[in-house]
Amino acid sequence: MTALTLSTAAVPGLRADAIVIGVAKGSASKPGGPVVAPGAEAVDQAYDGGLAGVLETLGASGAEGEVTKLPAPAGFKAPLVVAVGLGAQPEKDSGYDTEALRKAAGVAARALAGSKKAVFALPLTDAADAGAVAEGVLLGAYSFDVYKDNGKSAKDGKNGKAPLAEAALLGGKPRDKAYKAAVERATAVAEELNRARDLINTPPNDLNPEAFAAIAQAAAKEHGIKVQVLDEKALTKGGYGGILGVGAGSASGPRLVKLSYTSSKAKKHLALVGKGITYDSGGISLKPAGHNETMKCDMSGAAAVFAAVVAAARLGLEVNVTGWLALAENMPSGSATRPGDVLRMYSGKTVEVLNTDAEGRLVLADALWAASAEKPDAIVDVATLTGAMMLALGSRTFGIMANDDAFRSAVHEAAEEVGEPAWPMPLPEHLRKGMDSATADIANMGERMGGGLVAGLFLREFVGEGITWAHLDIAGPAFNEGGPFGYTPKGGTGSAVRTLVRVAELAAAGDLG
Repeated sequence: MTALTLSTAAVPGLRADAIVIGVAKGSASKPGGPVVAPGAEAVDQAYDGGLAGVLETLGASGAEGEVTKLPAPAGFKAPLVVAVGLGAQPEKDSGYDTEALRKAAGVAARALAGSKKAVFALPLTDAADAGAVAEGVLLGAYSFDVYKDNGKSAKDGKNGKAPLAEAALLGGKPRDKAYKAAVERATAVAEELNRARDLINTPPNDLNPEAFAAIAQAAAKEHGIKVQVLDEKALTKGGYGGILGVGAGSASGPRLVKLSYTSSKAKKHLALVGKGITYDSGGISLKPAGHNETMKCDMSGAAAVFAAVVAAARLGLEVNVTGWLALAENMPSGSATRPGDVLRMYSGKTVEVLNTDAEGRLVLADALWAASAEKPDAIVDVATLTGAMMLALGSRTFGIMANDDAFRSAVHEAAEEVGEPAWPMPLPEHLRKGMDSATADIANMGERMGGGLVAGLFLREFVGEGITWAHLDIAGPAFNEGGPFGYTPKGGTGSAVRTLVRVAELAAAGDLG
């Protein structure tokens, strides 16, 4: 993990491999070429005030994600200047949006892979800006190379370029409590988010339900979190028919992991529930060719919940947070659940399984009912649940459904605040009838149109009466099959981790809906 420091030192005398500065596009009121952002004054002065012209000559426009490299001015200890685009210049003195700073820092950190140290002279107006840059650096520097070159990681310098080793944030105040706290928070959240990315990227032959549970147990022990793991015997004794039914076709048995972080000052209890299908073949309703290769990512919801609970513990949030990881591998075999089978869920309800590839809602249903039994103040579940949500919102935005409009709005605002694109979605009552079953209490499939909403309606059936609940369908942004952008890498993204942590912070402050 990249080491972070705050510094007020003068730029020219700093020893580093590169100096990162921001450059923006001219605003609507001041159109024209690129504009050098605050923080880079010393660099601009060394170019006799002509840095913007030099950057324009090199093709820089200030567009978001753009990187322009140029030699550092004479007299600077660092040999290289890296100008990173911030997007549109803000009007008046409003300052740059924290997400713009986060993205710019991530782009620069990735561009500086292989470097030992970089100085980030981006525009910081307050501690929140420092936290955003710190978070962007740590997330942008992420790499996953442990399976390359006989297990020798790029982090060891044996395969490709190692991640940026150290970043000094200029403009930060090392002795200011707010700045220090912002960087410490960014470090805890980013480290746990990157842990979630590692889990998502790990091949399913190495990350089955038992292995995931063991990783959770080790982290819980390290951070003072209580953990309980239910194996096949305990699940059978408890009547967890949904989790058992999904895992029935695999040689790797399912698990339900409960992580409990408690604070002596807590006044609220937040439950988080994550879908943890460590590999999803579709089961007997086998996925077609071309749809299986990335299905190791179907445990992204459980990874997000795991990371959020650990982050809450590391931050010492004054709220009780319980995480439920519903872990199973969905495989076809002679023992697998068949289309037409009926499962008796932990709640006692029966479900007719019309499609074994609609398995996530089955494991979540059991975990939601288990979470409801503790009567938390709110439940948030996270899942790579439906392709329909990807069709609706694309690959970078997750959907939010809830049984309470105010709570849905609060979760949406939390997501937007931390820079995770999300959109509120409805739960139309008329779609519930499509899941009526002549054989069981409910079917696991309904109308094809609005499939993501149907899945949300199914989950709602397993939330305890009177409990506020929200469902995050992260099927789109959980796994990036394209090229990296901003602070988001190719592969597992850790989507929803930051939203969950922010929701927990709001719950601790009594500001959640």
